[in-house]
Formats: sequence, structure tokens, C-alpha cells
Amino acid sequence: MALHLLSACLWVSHVEAEVLPTAKQSKKANVLLICVDDLRPELACYGKEYIHSPNIDRLAESGRLFRRHYVQAPTCGASRYTMLTGQYGSPGNDALFVRARKPSLPSMPEWFRQHGYTTVSVGKVSHHPGGRGGPDWNDDDKIEMPRAWTRHIHPSGPWQHPRGAMHGLANGEIRVKAGEMDVYQSVQGGDETYPDGYTVDEALRQLDQLTANTTTPFFLAVGILRPHLPFGAPAKYMKPYVGFELPPIPHPKRPDGKTTWHGSGEFMKYNRWGRNPNEDASFAEEVRRHYAACVSYADAQVGRVMDRLESSGVLDNTIVVLWGDHGWHLGEHAIWGKHALFEESLHSPLIISAKGLINAGRSSDAIVESRSLFPTLCDLANLPKPEHIASASMLPVIQQPEATGGVAVSYTRNAKTIRNERFRLIAHRDGTIELYDHESKEKETRNVAEAYPQVTKELSEKLELSLLEDK
Repeated sequence: MALHLLSACLWVSHVEAEVLPTAKQSKKANVLLICVDDLRPELACYGKEYIHSPNIDRLAESGRLFRRHYVQAPTCGASRYTMLTGQYGSPGNDALFVRARKPSLPSMPEWFRQHGYTTVSVGKVSHHPGGRGGPDWNDDDKIEMPRAWTRHIHPSGPWQHPRGAMHGLANGEIRVKAGEMDVYQSVQGGDETYPDGYTVDEALRQLDQLTANTTTPFFLAVGILRPHLPFGAPAKYMKPYVGFELPPIPHPKRPDGKTTWHGSGEFMKYNRWGRNPNEDASFAEEVRRHYAACVSYADAQVGRVMDRLESSGVLDNTIVVLWGDHGWHLGEHAIWGKHALFEESLHSPLIISAKGLINAGRSSDAIVESRSLFPTLCDLANLPKPEHIASASMLPVIQQPEATGGVAVSYTRNAKTIRNERFRLIAHRDGTIELYDHESKEKETRNVAEAYPQVTKELSEKLELSLLEDK
């Protein structure tokens, strides 16, 4: 259903589900989930002091920052599937659409909805902004997550439709042929010059409606597109990085032997003015500066949402989660993008903040997975955990940041990996094994599988057992 709201093209899903009972006086905690696309831990609170990210840093100071959080797939749709369902799943971007075509157990937002919450999604939370399929991602008959949302909204503004906004550049420019769209851009203008400004405008309107209802708890998910390609952000966010000399790229060479390395096809298909960042150091610097500008732009949108939540008076009764859907290589291993099983593709930010947090502001070095977010939010909101969820809650680490975590499993179509405190093992479909020692200087540049046969055996077995948990 198309609604015209403040000149924005707004797609809203009213899911056909039973009317849920409203509590007479809700004391349940609200949930605010902020999903940021393609955000690696390129933030000041993660030690990148040259990055301007004051709003996310402020959230980290009031919550628990997880320094070793790993996603389950280095691509948007499959990673979001795991976060939203608490289960391992298909490695493809269509994972949630595949799930929607068959009977399925409740997802995280559906579970909260069943327990009396108003659930609202704005922007890219599942794979498609607005949660629909079809040629322009606005077909109300093709819902990505049936039964999950009371309202699932995407304001497309001058980008016409969700597909246009997904890869939009300034003032309504839509990607038609990637080779004719610049890989990065920065123009003068306000936050609404690019799509995230429109998304957050709508998120604030939704937040105002939700907080005005003092009897029903809410689960509000807000999806921010940047720093997803193409790297476009208003010039004011680029200003701090103009001419700034960034630190050298660690291990920038293409690895030897069989790995999950790829040719950065998603990045390379854009207009690059004939330049290749693996061969042109000044161009690589510009790409990294524009990524940084997009991070600062995304950070500003987080700040707008947090400021409105605080002014609403319900911050103390709201669990806030900031989650990056996967990492992104900025030249490490000669990759510009995601889609590999190296650390840079799988390591992303996770911050959880809630009232009464002991030792707020202390970070955790425990290894945690995105699929643990579902049971964790159930624990924090005092909801029962669904029986079909096998993943462990992160509550012990939230309560005691020095507590140890577990292992993290991730996968693509052709390989799978497991990460523990010291090692990463990658198992290819053809039997090839990579083992990397993170206590060595070489980290993920030297395969040590032959030097540690027992570690290889134990991690291979653990990887197989872990993937059986959800069966």
C-alpha cells in the first residue's frame, strides 16, 4: 500500500495476525534495535580514534561493548536471518524470503509481538528495506517476514522505492547501471540529501507514536544503510577526513593458496574512474576516507534516534542494541568488500545498553555470535525463551564483562569457519583446511594447519557439531 507522507514514498505493512492483548499497565522493557549496514568496527570506541563517532561512543559508555562479536554470514540477508531468528540458516541474501515460503517458528520480532509488544521496523532491518519483494521491493504480496511486524516501513523519498534508496546517491540518484554510478561521493546538503536522513525522520515519527502509548511496550527496529556501497554522505561528514593520513592497511596483499579471497566484484562494478585501490595508494586512501565519512553520517543518525528516545522519557525502560550486520575489508588481503571468511568480513560492532547494567561502559572480550541476540533480549526483557532456540544468551557476559564466551561459527556457500579465543579454522567444501593463529604476528596470512594437527582436528569436529545444534 503506497502512502504519501511528507512527500516521501512510504511503504507500510499491516501484517494480518491476531489482535494481541494490551497490558493494563506495562512494566515490560521496550527494545530499540539499530542495525547498521556494512559497518566494521571502524569506530572510536573500538580503538579507531581517528573516526568521528561520538554518538555510538556515548552508547558504548552506557552499555556493554562486545569487542569480539561475529556474524554468521558475510552478507546482509543471511546475517540478518540469523540475528532475527536466532538460528543458523541459508548463506544467501534470499534466506528470509525462502523462510517466508514455508511454515516457520517465530522470529525474534514475532516472538515479542506474541508477548504483547507493538513491533515496528523502519528502513533496512531484514534484507530488503521495507521487507518486501518484487522488482522495486515494494510488493505487498511478497513479505520477507510474515507475522513479525505490526508496521514495516520504508520511506523512499526522491529515490522512488526501496530498491532505489538501497543504492541511492545524493538527491534521488538511483542505481541503474552500477558502472555509471560513482563508487563514492560527498555533496553539500543536510542529512536528507541521502536516504538515511529520510529513514531516521520516519523512525522519529514512529518513536513518538510508540512512546505516547504508556500501556504497551514496543520493539522498534531502525535500519541505517550507510556505510553500504556506494559511499555517499553529506560533505559535512567528509570534512574531518579531507587530507587526513589514515593508518597503513594491515596485510594488504592477496593471500597465497586456497582461501575465500575474491576479486571485490561488488566494489569493482561501480565507476572507479579507471582506478584500482590495490594498485593505487592515493585512490585507496580516498575510498577509506569516504567510508569513514559514511560511518560518521551513520553515527549522526544513531545520535538523532538516541536523543529522541532520551527526550521521550522512556530511555530508562528501554533496552538499546546497536548491531553491525557484518564487517567490510578496506584493503586487507587485497579485498574491498565483504563475502570472505576472513576476520574483517565477520567481525562487526555490537553494543547492548540497559538500565541497571553493572560496570556500564566496560567492554567484553568474550567471543559472541549474532544468533545469541534473540535469547539475550528475551532474558533482558523478562520474556520466556522459545524452545526452538539453541543459542546461548549473552546475559552472563552482560552481567560480568570478564566472563568468557564460546565460539563463533560462520559460513558461505562453499566454506564454513569457526573462531575461538586463539584460532580461526576455515573448512572448504573440497576438504581444504585453513588454520590461522591470532596470537602470531601473521594472524590470517599464514596457514598453520600442518603445524597444529590436533587443533585442526578438534576445531573441525566442533564446527560440525555446532552446525547441528539447530537441526
